[in-house]
Amino acid sequence: MEIELAEGSIAADELRLLIERIERLEEEKKAMAGDIRDVYAEARARGYDPKTMRTVVRLRKMETHARQEAEAILDTYKAALGLA
Repeated sequence: MEIELAEGSIAADELRLLIERIERLEEEKKAMAGDIRDVYAEARARGYDPKTMRTVVRLRKMETHARQEAEAILDTYKAALGLA
């Protein structure tokens, strides 16, 4: 499906608005990433380990069964390598 994009057409205006919306969201995402970095820096200053905190955040995003499966696989690998 191809949309006619003549300058000044409704389709061109709609495309411009969509692109501008994406650009605004990208800027918001960039600002949010900076805020997250600041929180990790604050955590480090208070004595917490940001790398471990990132791992915890990632694990909390996972479904319980997926997290349990990942932990079981990790335990198996650690045992095979004598790390357990």
